[in-house]
Amino acid sequence: MDLVLLSRIQFALTACYHWLFVPLTLGLGVVMSVMETIYVVRGDEAWRRIARFWQKLFGINFAVGVATGIILEFEFGTNFSNYSWFVGDIFGAPLAIEGILAFFMEATFIAIMFFGWEKVGKRTHLMATWLTAIGTMISAWWILVANSWMQHPVGMEFNPDTVRNEMMDFFTVAFQPTAVIKFVHSVCSGWMTGAMFVVAVSAWFLIKGRNQEMAKKSIMVASIVGIIGTAFCMFAGDKHGVDIAKTQPMKLAAAEGLQQGSNEAAFSFVPGIEVPHMLSFLATHDWNGYVWGINDLKVEGEKQIAEGKIALEAFRTYRENRETNDSIAQTALATFNEHKQYFGYGYLDSADELVPNVWLCYWCFRLMIGCGCIVALCFVLGIILGWKDWLEKYRWILVLFLIGLPCVYIAGQCGWIFTEVGRQPWAIQGLLPVKAAVSSVSAGSVLTTIIIFATLFTALLFAEVRIMLRAIREHNDK
Repeated sequence: MDLVLLSRIQFALTACYHWLFVPLTLGLGVVMSVMETIYVVRGDEAWRRIARFWQKLFGINFAVGVATGIILEFEFGTNFSNYSWFVGDIFGAPLAIEGILAFFMEATFIAIMFFGWEKVGKRTHLMATWLTAIGTMISAWWILVANSWMQHPVGMEFNPDTVRNEMMDFFTVAFQPTAVIKFVHSVCSGWMTGAMFVVAVSAWFLIKGRNQEMAKKSIMVASIVGIIGTAFCMFAGDKHGVDIAKTQPMKLAAAEGLQQGSNEAAFSFVPGIEVPHMLSFLATHDWNGYVWGINDLKVEGEKQIAEGKIALEAFRTYRENRETNDSIAQTALATFNEHKQYFGYGYLDSADELVPNVWLCYWCFRLMIGCGCIVALCFVLGIILGWKDWLEKYRWILVLFLIGLPCVYIAGQCGWIFTEVGRQPWAIQGLLPVKAAVSSVSAGSVLTTIIIFATLFTALLFAEVRIMLRAIREHNDK
């Protein structure tokens, strides 16, 4: 049993389960807020009933998502204590802000949203609903700031005396382009998830001949929110590709399985079917732009590892002599500062470690795009058929809407798997490899908690699905 592998499996398990709940919270929050806004503007009681139904499902999902999110944050301390020590001053700040600001905001206004329908005015209640939805997005912002910093560390300085990275520029950390792009892409993919959920459930109502007016209205609103989310998601995805080409070229090379760098890099839809120059354009917005290949980056990696081992040895010499021999310590410190940008590479044994799982990155990237296209098609058809009032006429399209629901979840999961697997072996890109970030705990204890968490999360997921299905089956829009 390998401690590093088990720690990664545990974190991946928790993150994948958590991301089943988060995007639905983000998307359903916006959809239900739009529906309640229509109710307040028009005064139509039908929209009030529609909004309350989707808010009920939002609440069920929100409660279960909180449980997995809390465990995820604790795992940084339990399984990756070296990571927490090394960058806790930086990484802890956005997570603390998320807990103090966003989570308390959500917890406050969600109570008004659920229990205030008969106790506060319509506009006050609408404000509470929107603030709940906005709170989920603010929460996502700070969590994605933390994750983006792991992908592209900026705004800090390493202190060799404390062996910690210290934040030097909060605003650089919080508002770097990588964080902004990731936020738009992730949150808008959440809008797609929430919208697709509403469309699929409404399609089921139409197939069963129940709650038909409610279903038609819900499909129209959700499809509009979904197509807007899709447009922003595609825009941010394009920007994200260019950003990855600059900051994480190995991830991009793995996404295409590109072995040799090229100015005419092709993009393959599947092996054997490719478009010349397309990858160059996607990565650089230049049809002849240069894209690094895996082998090229491995050659560079050997040089970086050699530099990193010099930095690591100099750092150890400095630590050993700083209190007993100032001359040796200062010489070692000067050597360390000369090579410190490659400090993290010193923990690696060969350039082969710099290559992530190419097969997984390649197919996750394509599944994400392919499933996303199916979901986008569902939204377009939802708008067209809803506008023409043809939803009941083409029942096969309602079946397509049901298929779209697992597709949107597959796209979201594959997106995050690509994001996290693609930056291996790094816990922090170029700064700290995962094998140097783990805690000094037994592999057996990690395996035990994996089994416990897998059982617990599966039970929570089963409970949520069962409760949601019951609420859907029993709903009568009267």
